[in-house]
Amino acid sequence: MIVKEHLVATELAMNNACGEEEIDFSCEPYIGLEFDTADDALKFYTSYANRSGFKVRIGQLYRSRTDGSVSSRRFVCSKEGYQLSSRTGCPAFIRAQINGSGKWVIDHFHRDHNHDLETSAENCTPTLQQKGATDINSLTEFPRRTRKKMLKEVNDESPCSFGIINFKRMRMEELEGQSRIEPYVGQEFSSPNEAYQFYHAYAAYSGFGVRIGQLFRSKNDGLITSRRFVCSKEGFQHPSRVGCGAYLRIKRQPSGKWIVDRLRKDHNHDLDPEKEGRAKSPASNILTEEVDTGLVNGDLFRIDNYPVPRGGRQNHIRSDWYNMLLEYFQSKQAEDTGFFYAMEVDNGNCMSIFWADGRSRYSCSQFGDVLVIDTSYRKTVYLVPFATFVGVNHHKQPVLLGCALIADESEESFTWLFQTWLRATSGRLPLTVIADQDIAIQRAIAKVFPVTHHRFSLWQIKAKEQENMGLIGNEFTKDYEKCVYQSQTVDEFEATWNVLLNKYGLKDNAWLKEMYEKRASWVPLYLKGTFFAGIPMNEGLDSFFGALLNAQTPLVEFIPRFERGLERRREEERKEDFNTSNFQPILQTKEPVEEQCRRLYTLTVFKVFQKELLQCYSYLGFKIFEEGGLSRYLVRRCGNDMEKHIVTFSAPNLSISCSCQMFEYEGVLCRHVLRVFQILELREVPSRYILHRWTRNAEDGVFPDIESWSSSQELKNLMLWSLRETASKYIDAGATSIEKYKLAYEILREGGRKLCWHR
Repeated sequence: MIVKEHLVATELAMNNACGEEEIDFSCEPYIGLEFDTADDALKFYTSYANRSGFKVRIGQLYRSRTDGSVSSRRFVCSKEGYQLSSRTGCPAFIRAQINGSGKWVIDHFHRDHNHDLETSAENCTPTLQQKGATDINSLTEFPRRTRKKMLKEVNDESPCSFGIINFKRMRMEELEGQSRIEPYVGQEFSSPNEAYQFYHAYAAYSGFGVRIGQLFRSKNDGLITSRRFVCSKEGFQHPSRVGCGAYLRIKRQPSGKWIVDRLRKDHNHDLDPEKEGRAKSPASNILTEEVDTGLVNGDLFRIDNYPVPRGGRQNHIRSDWYNMLLEYFQSKQAEDTGFFYAMEVDNGNCMSIFWADGRSRYSCSQFGDVLVIDTSYRKTVYLVPFATFVGVNHHKQPVLLGCALIADESEESFTWLFQTWLRATSGRLPLTVIADQDIAIQRAIAKVFPVTHHRFSLWQIKAKEQENMGLIGNEFTKDYEKCVYQSQTVDEFEATWNVLLNKYGLKDNAWLKEMYEKRASWVPLYLKGTFFAGIPMNEGLDSFFGALLNAQTPLVEFIPRFERGLERRREEERKEDFNTSNFQPILQTKEPVEEQCRRLYTLTVFKVFQKELLQCYSYLGFKIFEEGGLSRYLVRRCGNDMEKHIVTFSAPNLSISCSCQMFEYEGVLCRHVLRVFQILELREVPSRYILHRWTRNAEDGVFPDIESWSSSQELKNLMLWSLRETASKYIDAGATSIEKYKLAYEILREGGRKLCWHR
């Protein structure tokens, strides 16, 4: 039989679709059941839920990798997940997928629930529910709770980069003055905040409310490119909504301005200027209004296709990920006492997750001086917002220092994440961080790592260059790259940059203004004097997991791929450890410094040093200054007067520096310094220029630079991690056989006597 479903949440949609084919709500879901639209599938599943005794929430959607269009949708039981105490992790759901003909077909269906169903006589058959009736069935029931919205107000003119707009206070008189201006396509604003304030004032004068609608991001760098502000009666997710189509969309321009590019003024409901005219300004409304948190079929509404606690933050992590990861973390803790994990909680909701095993935590104490925070999952449409904390080990290999799922790209989220990483490790701040240039990340780094130098991720810099330079022309690109990548001094860069702006009339270009202000975070000239473990300026550190694990990895494959990728990297490190311990590189000269460094450095780092040593024979050195124990040398390449550098040497303390700043950037002495060593007949590299992190025993618990640790607690943490790591290897070796166990036990007892374990 065919039954018309007239629930409050669907009645208006059905009435508006005159002549639309009626849906058979009497049958049960089955794989292969076909619908004209995803909304029809939702209406059908909601009707089935009413009869069966449960409620429905809109679950995750999936997008096409080719054009970004929605390709499938999940509709789940309201008790799916664990983000609220009322939820039980119920697995019941349907998934509808669009086929080649444009129809939506159920391709997944899980019938069983893990909780009691609330069946009653009222739920046996669908009933006709008149608009305005007092009895609202289960589709439109929602808890009536009120609480304060607590969104932090930030007085910042720059566009918000993480999906929640910050509002500046405006007097009601100013809003009323603005409201008499009609919006129009082509209208310009300096920021999304300004556009929202204008549309809010216009709406108050006209007699309707405004909500923040969908946002769109660039596929290149993940930055917001456009935003929609919609009538408060848009959609059908609440009984008060009638599917109104009025909206205003703004789009970011290359100049940094925001332009209205789409506008619809017509509403499908009556307007009430008197009621809406009494509305408060956007700032006070958002910050202090008592709001009703009751929602359709649950406690969530959606922004940007992700579940968002009303009045709270976005969450890009699906609820079923939490359950899977918690089980994994608990199993890891049982076998690794150093395993650490933490979960951010915001207003009772699970948000970001961080974890690091004992090996990663120990690596932080040795190789946490340079930290690469890889959030490149944002380059594409992603299923999982997986980020890694990566360092560089003594073989110049990437080493894992921690992992995270990032719930939202807000300052709060990144601040929590960085603080948690510090808590999980020795607490020693990194010297440098390579991370994206989003304002939220910049602020979080400045707050948590106040003395750390932040270098922008290369992929984001390149994406912005391609996006903006393509609009200016090829000639500009050549001059720009020469200025940025070939300038040798600050004065040269400044002069060339000003010539560039004047030549192409770009003094007011917003992108170039921003990049100039942040030049210390991306221009090679400004970075070469800071230690980055030699990570090249023109290329980023390879992804730790490569193609094995990325933002498209599905839930069921995530943990196995994570384990395989981690083991593959650690096996590569073990191979380098073995090669360094068992093979000696061939000496190419008779210089004593070559023998010294072969004995101290790992194979990989020694090859870097040996290359510089061999190159130094192609250079000439001339003393150009001497006063007391201080002298300067001009070192230039034979046959090339343009390639020259100044080396400064202080005899009393054997300190030396070069204008190329290779040692400062990579931690290995350059060819220019080595040439001066030959002139001065220095037969050994001073110990201060042999960084412990590049040596063979970097992980062996030898700490020659104890004075560099800023506190006794940091040093104690380092000793603890070193002993735990060594003990772990000792236990693994001692448990391989009865004979080795007995030997290991006797050695422990002897060591215990020396440490006075037993009195």
